[in-house]
Amino acid sequence: MKGDRVEVLVDIGESVRQFEVVATKAGRRVEVSSGRGMIEIVEVTRSGQPVRSARFMSSRVVAIVEHPSE
Repeated sequence: MKGDRVEVLVDIGESVRQFEVVATKAGRRVEVSSGRGMIEIVEVTRSGQPVRSARFMSSRVVAIVEHPSE
């Protein structure tokens, strides 16, 4: 749903960097999946077509925070 967002905190060596993926339009949602040492966050349409995605090495991910829309 519009407003859904996922924050990812990634270890970049000396500090932690924050990334966000946000569902930008009505009917879109954010999905999180993991496998083979990677975490993938994808914004998808109602029909399941990916709009934008972000991939991170799971060994570097410190935290994943999901913020559902209200």
